[in-house]
Amino acid sequence: MSRTKVVPIPVMGRHNVNAYLLLGRRPVIVDAGIPGSGQKIYDQITAHGVDPTDVSLIVITHGHIDHFGSAAELHRLTGAPVAGHVADLGQYRSGRVREPYLPTGPMGRIMAHNKKLHARAEPFEPAVLIRGETNLEDFGLAASIMPTPGHTAGSVSVLTDDGGLVAGDLIAGSFMGLIPGRPANPPFHDDPRQNLASLREMLALNPTALHVGHGTALDPDRVRQWADREHDRLARLEAAGRLTMRSE
Repeated sequence: MSRTKVVPIPVMGRHNVNAYLLLGRRPVIVDAGIPGSGQKIYDQITAHGVDPTDVSLIVITHGHIDHFGSAAELHRLTGAPVAGHVADLGQYRSGRVREPYLPTGPMGRIMAHNKKLHARAEPFEPAVLIRGETNLEDFGLAASIMPTPGHTAGSVSVLTDDGGLVAGDLIAGSFMGLIPGRPANPPFHDDPRQNLASLREMLALNPTALHVGHGTALDPDRVRQWADREHDRLARLEAAGRLTMRSE
């Protein structure tokens, strides 16, 4: 089995917002940060000894502006095609997220007022449309794109053949990664129950680590314990009629 190296590319702060560089036979980028991050990601890729023009694909995990904000710019800089799930195509084509954001807790309620999260990014058209599990061997990577809906309808993760899960916002580090190693919800979810189901499906594949959009890598066993608690929390909210999710 060929080994895929997962390299975090900090976009904001030390680990507050991450993109990732996946190194196999050819490099692949996962996520593109906030608008205006393209050159920063490009420079960090170069600093890791990778020619950015060798990048074979840019995978966007979902339609939130801190993950697709610089996809168009990064495409121009590298020449690599962009992949995104068809269910988030409206966000990518418009450059705008689906409103309103649905907070998962107090931090999300505060962040929902941040004007930067409501800005318009440069739109883009994914050249590779994801509809189901998609093997990346043709792009030089021993990995697959895995649909993981819930955070948004079109959320995806990337699972390498040796067990690294680049999870986007399927799970996050606590307080946007400020507490290392502690699992938490990201600030927003469109459908918390569906997201938890997607998380458990990925955990059932026995990943070696979860590389998240906000924070450092998370230990799968610790995430499993968190998922059990989250299941109980959501059940209580649903029983009380306080579980919020986006109506399609």
